[in-house]
Amino acid sequence: MSEQAHPADISAISAISDTYDTRPTKIMYVAEATAHGGRDGYVTSHDGRIDLRVAMPPALGGDGNGTNPEQLFAAGYSSCFHNALVLVGRRAGLDLTGSTVAAKVGIGPNRARGYGLAVALSVSLPLVDQDLAARLVAAAHQVCPYSNATRDNIDVSIVLS
Repeated sequence: MSEQAHPADISAISAISDTYDTRPTKIMYVAEATAHGGRDGYVTSHDGRIDLRVAMPPALGGDGNGTNPEQLFAAGYSSCFHNALVLVGRRAGLDLTGSTVAAKVGIGPNRARGYGLAVALSVSLPLVDQDLAARLVAAAHQVCPYSNATRDNIDVSIVLS
């Protein structure tokens, strides 16, 4: 850690409450993607940067010869949460060099005869003490758009590793 932050440095960020309206007040960017063939087809983005085969994983009865929506969600959530973490750290005057966020996304049947997701985020902040790391993670969880979108909709656990 390049600098020691005091609890007050994070207090303004940590003060964000779950009760606040987390919908955007201004759309700054729109991503567009199209699925062709569902879980056994392919996905493309409007700008051509994504052109991937998707396939059911073997655990769900597929051949696994492609990526799947859960992997894409894990990649999106982990990168977004990590960016929120770095932003919160920067606002507190901290250098979070070497930090990482890994995501596991599980899928399974729910009680409503559909399917649901569960997410486990593993955060590594090697240069930050545990107490400060916990406060940074809590603040990032309030800032991250994925966290705001999933809050109270799916189980999200966050572990400091």
